[in-house]
Amino acid sequence: MVGRIVEVATDGRHLSIQRGFLIVAERGEEVGRVPLDDIAAVIANAHGLTYSNNALIELAERGVPFVMCGRNHMPMAIVWPVNAHHLQTGRMNDQIAASVPLKKRLWAQLIRSKILAQGAALAAVGAPSGGFYLLSRKVRVGDPDNVEAEAARRYWRLLFGTEFRRNTDAGGINGLLNYGYAVLRAGVARAVLATGLHPGFGLMHSNRLNPMVLVDDLMEPFRPIVDREVSRLVMSGTLAVDRHAKSALARIMVIDLPTPAGLRPLMTCAERMTQSLARIYAGEGDKLELPLPPHALE
Repeated sequence: MVGRIVEVATDGRHLSIQRGFLIVAERGEEVGRVPLDDIAAVIANAHGLTYSNNALIELAERGVPFVMCGRNHMPMAIVWPVNAHHLQTGRMNDQIAASVPLKKRLWAQLIRSKILAQGAALAAVGAPSGGFYLLSRKVRVGDPDNVEAEAARRYWRLLFGTEFRRNTDAGGINGLLNYGYAVLRAGVARAVLATGLHPGFGLMHSNRLNPMVLVDDLMEPFRPIVDREVSRLVMSGTLAVDRHAKSALARIMVIDLPTPAGLRPLMTCAERMTQSLARIYAGEGDKLELPLPPHALE
């Protein structure tokens, strides 16, 4: 089952647990409840929120990441469980032992998939998409030529216009992207933790201040899904991170993507990708299980 992304965006609310439900209350009055077993991630995106210790523990026991966002809708912290998988210690040891050449090969797979997905996102919103397949073919092990950056320069201009600049501290389109990426990051974090991998041992991202570098690595092939949804919001006249935009972007993890086994929700694709990564670390394969590159993501 694909879990629900629960976002709390109203100031001053309190989260607690009652009989298997996450309870959201305001001034002592219940305003909503969600079965704990249905939750994929919780995103705290408001001021003055409070939560009981039991709420965080119950979520952690189910491998549910609790994401705390800042003013720009970017994740500032993620509470993640230390006992999310029975093979966790062994899999973390496999991560630590992974060689640099292996990490570089895996990074190339992720970037090729991302560039193909960028082309598909452009095609899906009616923007010119030619050349992205050829760019993906140029990616070598470790991407020493930084084809990812070359693709990004073309991509953002084609998707949002020549004046657009990606800036995590800006509002408008950037704020919408920040919010969508926060939802995606929470979902991928859940997949990483549920597989027993450590989010702090990455492939290419290496910021010492970022405890979720592996999550940020593995998000790459799925970012264009967020971009496509933001583009559609912008085309419909939405430029603010309002209730409508949040509702649309919160559904990202259930969008169906093509796989060799047919259409699967993005959350399921993320889980299968992290499981394949664990097998690779254990010496049981060399290919990440990634969505197929469609001509256009509908």
